[in-house]
Parts: sequence; structure tokens; C-alpha cells
Amino acid sequence: MAGHSQFKNIMHRKGKQDKMRAKLFSKLGREITVAAKTGAPDPAMNAKLRLAIINARAENMPKENIERAIKKGSGVDTENYDEVRYEGYGPGGVAVIVETLTDNRNRTAPAVRSYFTKAGGAMGETNSVSFMFSRIGEIVYPLSAGNTDKLFEAGIEAGADDIVSDENSHVISCTFESIGDVSKTLETLLGQASSVKIIWKPSTTTSLNEEKAASMLKLIDALEEDDDVQNVFSNFEVSDEVMAKLTAS
Repeated sequence: MAGHSQFKNIMHRKGKQDKMRAKLFSKLGREITVAAKTGAPDPAMNAKLRLAIINARAENMPKENIERAIKKGSGVDTENYDEVRYEGYGPGGVAVIVETLTDNRNRTAPAVRSYFTKAGGAMGETNSVSFMFSRIGEIVYPLSAGNTDKLFEAGIEAGADDIVSDENSHVISCTFESIGDVSKTLETLLGQASSVKIIWKPSTTTSLNEEKAASMLKLIDALEEDDDVQNVFSNFEVSDEVMAKLTAS
């Protein structure tokens, strides 16, 4: 799912592309609908809606799906969804943050709790692990957007806090309060970003062995399979050796 932390976490998925894609479009559509319902249906006047549309486009969500989701959010009969955050500990004491959009908390909370329990973890109270993360804006550009110097200059001009480039992309960080302004300025300088998201970045990480990492992946899979779950963030990391074993299994 779009939103899972990129800090050495594993995006390990096999044979689920079509199913996950349909579920992803459903979740992106829900984000667009909620954003349109809580603000203006015009992305130029609604920063939250604009970000949701950018991310939907980055995942190649069809234009008609996006327009349908906006129209649904503008209607009077739209379901009411609450944004609820759950926190807890996964296998090996890994800190986990789960963001949901739910129309029934009495359904969502027990389900999320059961995923933690089955994985050998435990769901905690609000703010039980979020103090180990920083809530920031993350704007990702493909390497084709320019070299490191160009991205650095653009990031500074836009008011970003950090720019990190690797062999896959350029990742620009900013405060979550300024993500709308920073992303808009970057778009004028670099074009449209691959994604513009508010994420939870871990301050520290927890290293896992192969057994615990496999259990952690199962927990993430279970959470992301749930229709109410929008994003999952965690602070686990694994060694290259463990990563190789997991991807080979």
C-alpha cells in the first residue's frame, strides 16, 4: 500500500498485483472522496484533495475513477468516514502506526487488534509509539526529473528540509504543514511528482532476524488487506542477508 515507510522496510509482495491494484484504487478513491467531502471539490481550492489526486495519478488510477470519486464526495448521500489512527507493537517490538478511514469504528478496531495479536504483537493506546516517529511531508521525484544538484536547488527554493537521492528516486522532505506549498513550488520547477504524501518517519529503527521479519511481513499484509486501512508505517529494518532469504522464500 502507498504510505508504507521506505526506510529499509520491505515491499515484499508476490502474485498479488492485480488484487492489490484493485484494492489500491478503492483506497485511493476513498481518500479522494473524503477530501472532496471535507473541502471544496476543486483541487485548486483544496490542498488535501490535490494531494490525493496526485497520488492517484502516480498509481495510474484511471481519470474516470478519479472524477467519479470527486463527484461522490460532492454528493449529499456520501458515507461518513472517520480518520482513525491505531498504534501498537509488532513482532520483535517493532513500532507500528496504522492509518484508517472507517465508517464503523466498532468493526475496524477489533479487526486491527486481531491482526496484531495473531502476529505476536499487541495494539497499544493512542500515542503509544508515535513519539518514535516524526510526521513529515515526503515528495518523491523520478531520477529523470534532474540530477542531484538540480533537485537540491529546487528543494531549497521550495522550502524543503532535506533532499536524498539514491539509485531509484529523489526524496524531498518537508514539514507536513508546508507540504502543500512546497509541492506546488516544486511542481513549477520540476514538473509533477511521483508522489506527495504525509508519512510517519521513524526516529530509530528495530532490526529483525529472518523469523521475526517474516512475521512482520505477515502483519503488514493482513493490515493492508483490510479495506479500512489506508497506510501502514513501521520502524523495522533487516540486513541484506535476511532480505535475500526472505525474497527467495
